[in-house]
Amino acid sequence: MKRFSQKTLQFVALLLSIFWGLIACDNSVNIERSQPLPQDPFIEVYFNLNQAKGANYSDPYRNIDRPGDNLENIIINTINSAQSTIDLAVQEFRLPNIAKALVQQAEKGIKVRIILENTYNQSLANFTPEMIANMTIREKQKYEQYFNFIDIDNDQRISQKELNERDVFTILNQENISIIDDTEDGSKGTGLMHHKFIIIDGKVIIVSSANFTLSGIHGDFNNNQTRGNANNLLKIESSELAQLFTEEFNLMWGDGKGGKKDSQFGINKLKRSPKTITIGTSQVTVKFSPNSSKEDWQLTTNGLISSILNQAQNSINLALFVFSDQNIANTLERKNNQGIKIKALIDPEFIFRYYSEGLDMLGVSLSNNCKYEMDNQPWKQNINTVGVANLPQGDKLHHKFAIIDDNIIITGSHNWSASANYQNDETLLVIKNSLITDHYQQEFDKLYNNSSLGISKNINNKIQEDIKNCPTLLTQKSQKNVTKIINLNTASLGELETLPGIGKSLGERIIEVREIQPFTSLEDLTRVKGIGKSKIQQLEGKVSW
Repeated sequence: MKRFSQKTLQFVALLLSIFWGLIACDNSVNIERSQPLPQDPFIEVYFNLNQAKGANYSDPYRNIDRPGDNLENIIINTINSAQSTIDLAVQEFRLPNIAKALVQQAEKGIKVRIILENTYNQSLANFTPEMIANMTIREKQKYEQYFNFIDIDNDQRISQKELNERDVFTILNQENISIIDDTEDGSKGTGLMHHKFIIIDGKVIIVSSANFTLSGIHGDFNNNQTRGNANNLLKIESSELAQLFTEEFNLMWGDGKGGKKDSQFGINKLKRSPKTITIGTSQVTVKFSPNSSKEDWQLTTNGLISSILNQAQNSINLALFVFSDQNIANTLERKNNQGIKIKALIDPEFIFRYYSEGLDMLGVSLSNNCKYEMDNQPWKQNINTVGVANLPQGDKLHHKFAIIDDNIIITGSHNWSASANYQNDETLLVIKNSLITDHYQQEFDKLYNNSSLGISKNINNKIQEDIKNCPTLLTQKSQKNVTKIINLNTASLGELETLPGIGKSLGERIIEVREIQPFTSLEDLTRVKGIGKSKIQQLEGKVSW
């Protein structure tokens, strides 16, 4: 069998990438472009996959002309407008042009503060061979993408010049910009610092579902077919709203890097209720997560989502990355039974996982080792208007929005999950404004009109396998005198601590590891430092994933 050289394989990969890129460009040209909508004077709405006429730009890193709003450029222009302060909180930051804009503003004397998720607070130059060897498959893929992005001359070596040009942390360190992460409270990080917002001069806010990465906004560096994960961004002018975001930022910031370790992340922050203000003709409610699992669920962020959905009189449209909250699904089922029309798009990676509420909506269940999720509740009046958007392979549906009737939007960084509700630092916005709703409806219609709905053949086969191979299949809810099975991928810290041998610190490490890559088996828990074979034996029959 003939073996090809590495250079030959790379050349073939390049040709394939160009081929698929041309096809992707062709497809985008053939799509009927919608008319652009006017913007509200105080709340502007943008989508990186926007198909409206006039929404076009050239990807600055891959030199691809494509439809969509250039979210990075909107962020940069807003940063460039700053006169005194810039506060930025984002889970992952890998776009050098944004970093350069921040450095230029810092050089003018503008105060810049940055908060990141600790997992991503690291320069490429600091990765050691040992760290790379211990990466999960997903982590290694992300590392290789970032390496190739910075390796401008493609010689498989990273020079200082290349770091200065494209490594975000090398660029930011040129001006010694203050950066902290969620370990600044003295912990190893609890949950995720999952915010994606910027505050400018205490009067302008950017709130997005997008991380500041190539994949999040433009597309994967090594795949010209991609156009970026489907994301939205709001630019809002309001000193009153900016003050609420500044209070959230300051809780996390504390006294900054070093010092008293008085930063507050996760549930260490004081309990905060939703705040509603008027911005122009819009009514805007903001809620920051997380909440303690000991609180009444109705008072949590997911509880707020449920209460807003309960207001629907005609229709509910959902575009969600993850949907795994049973209580929200139960609210939607009640609205469905009342005749409210419901459509839902969920990211392909999550829609058919056994804990996905997309399955409930479709009226089916999938087991995990012949056991259903606790309180699993497939809809009796199921709907077939649930499915996945047909995006270029490699792109994710990363939105977290809902459209209620024709005048209410729910959006932000908050996924509809227990992790977002009880562990992560998150933003949720509820906006009542028909014009802003029109923008989101146009995005939803574009995605929905090019989607695959209902139960796929593959999933139907898995359901039949459950029926065949699990003759005593039961929901945990229907079993009497049964010990509650703890889901490793969705359990709160408190639930994890009920497991034998799992204390707070070990529970926190489980959460940290699963956010990087969900657990797929009991043995997969060995990825967590401190869990060996003996502890695995203790947990057998007590956990699911």
